Amino acid sequence: MQDATKTQPETLAERYQLTMERVARAAERSGRKASDILVVAVSKYADLDDVRELIELGHRDFGESRPQQLSQRAAMISEWLGRREPFSETANVPPVDPAADASPGDVRWHQIGRLQRNKVKKLLPDVRLIHSVDSMRLAEELQIAALKREIETDALLQVNISGETQKAGLAPPAAPHVAEQIDSMTYLRLRGLMTMAPMVENPDDARPVFDLTRALFEDIQKLGVTEGRFNILSMGMSGDFEAAIECGANCVRLGSVIFGEGVGADTDEPDDD
Repeated sequence: MQDATKTQPETLAERYQLTMERVARAAERSGRKASDILVVAVSKYADLDDVRELIELGHRDFGESRPQQLSQRAAMISEWLGRREPFSETANVPPVDPAADASPGDVRWHQIGRLQRNKVKKLLPDVRLIHSVDSMRLAEELQIAALKREIETDALLQVNISGETQKAGLAPPAAPHVAEQIDSMTYLRLRGLMTMAPMVENPDDARPVFDLTRALFEDIQKLGVTEGRFNILSMGMSGDFEAAIECGANCVRLGSVIFGEGVGADTDEPDDD
């Protein structure tokens, strides 16, 4: 397996191309196509110019951890795009789409990392997918905010499979019950699960966590929640995304491997405006 930290190309375009090639090979090893994998570029530490360049390269999904920055960047990118030519129909828009009603040219913003309940209002209507719903209290806050704005909001349940105390997320036994409760909400749509594996030197050591998450994901699917929209399994970051894809992930969150070491970190740090 390639060591991205030692062989990273110098330019963003080269890093992005190499990363997408690695995603494609991992997808092929798992019996799927590259287009089956949703790549979220974790841009929270990246320069806005790098975000613009990645959009020009065809990328559409970006992850931010601070609601205020997400909203600001969404507005700035929207204004920038309004002054440009329409997107090409060949843009990299995978079918694992966190919002089926999105147009092919949309740039989609993802809230990653921990989310404080008092920051929920800042997210709507700019966020397309929230990756880190880790409690019923947060789910209820999102439902209230979405109801007031009459905006259907997509979200993932974050589960703490590894049991690490420093990580957020529901305990696995609680996840099916919480999923069924969220399924009764009218404006919060549960789309799948998200997890983070422990930081390990060998990505293969993360496979047990990924396998357990996939099994839990499939168990919740069998419950029939969200009328078949429970179809996103978000796991894998820059250091372990190939193993995650091989274990069944169809969404990966990649920062440093795209934007460069020390720039596009994709850690689970708390939201901190």
